[in-house]
Amino acid sequence: MSPLKPLQIDIVSDVVCPWCYIGKRRIEDALALAAEVPVEIHWRPFFLNSWVPREGIGRDEYLTAKFGSVEAYKGIAGRVVTAAGEEGLVYRPDQVKRQPNTIDCHRLIHWAEAKGKSAEMKQRLMELYFRDGGDLTDIDVLVQAAADCGLDADDVRRRLATDEDVALISAQAQEAADKGISGVPTYVFAGKYAVSGAQPAEQLARAIRQVSAEVNAQAAE
Repeated sequence: MSPLKPLQIDIVSDVVCPWCYIGKRRIEDALALAAEVPVEIHWRPFFLNSWVPREGIGRDEYLTAKFGSVEAYKGIAGRVVTAAGEEGLVYRPDQVKRQPNTIDCHRLIHWAEAKGKSAEMKQRLMELYFRDGGDLTDIDVLVQAAADCGLDADDVRRRLATDEDVALISAQAQEAADKGISGVPTYVFAGKYAVSGAQPAEQLARAIRQVSAEVNAQAAE
């Protein structure tokens, strides 16, 4: 019997999206549940708040613009904090002081992919933001995060000072939007089946098995 063909999973998400933070843990749990299926994961960029300037804005200003008031977000945040906690994750909304534009974060994830460290880079940035209240507009914070994941700090600092891959990341995010992806996380299996939202691990595992079976059945025909 020939070995299974790896299932490509493109995960479209943003590092400042709390449901993407939760969804990352759930897809990892799903991969453990469906461990018999070989997969190839790609983290794809999405700009949850493309209107936020490159230098970022104050968190209160952001919450007021997006939710009407800081207080309005508190009601929503409670539910997300609880959902994160159920996955063993920590989200402290009151620690977040600055809302970043995430293009530089997505550049780091893209550069980390060349070293097989994209998932680790994504996790580090999300933990900094949600758990530690880290300022993802601060170059020093980004460089340290990259170094934590085994990337060369001096190389990353030099590259962040340029426009390297800005156009590429912007085009990938635009491509997701053009395909109708408006809510994240969205998991795209084998380039054709999309599942939107931070679905339970069991449900994602079922989708992984089903699409893998279909892809391999087609390959065998």
